[in-house]
Amino acid sequence: MDDLRVGIGFDRHRLEAGGRPIVVGGVRLEHELGVLAHSDGDVLLHALTDAILGAIGGSDIGTLFPDDAEENAGRASRDFVLTACEIAARQGWRLVNLDAVVMLECPRLAPVREAIRQNLLALLRSLGASSIACIGVKGKSGEGVGPVGEQRAIEAQVVVLLRRREGS
Repeated sequence: MDDLRVGIGFDRHRLEAGGRPIVVGGVRLEHELGVLAHSDGDVLLHALTDAILGAIGGSDIGTLFPDDAEENAGRASRDFVLTACEIAARQGWRLVNLDAVVMLECPRLAPVREAIRQNLLALLRSLGASSIACIGVKGKSGEGVGPVGEQRAIEAQVVVLLRRREGS
């Protein structure tokens, strides 16, 4: 089964007044709290980047894009995903599917879920994504418990399945 690889990624950011606007999967969410992050703090795209890199046995987001590097200050997380896709595609991998869970007490993701899925599809085209059906995104609250439930954090977990392209 050398032609299939699974990768998992996870990310968490603090939420505080005065933080950067909350961005999930490239979609800005309106909320009085913001994320504390060096880049734009998109937990979904950070977790996706690590999932892709993990599936190919590669590096991680922090190694490729250090959070103490000035060029990454406020940087759009789409750059991280596109770089991971480029590395994986060069090695002959293509996306089979991804499944993501975003943990956020509020605001709810349901109103922007399809916009997030469309953004992910566009970002993953270079990795062979061709159908929205291969992209799953779910929002979960913390039910008032823990850092997510207490609105102190936002988290995301992503699993990807990659298949080696024929002839690679």
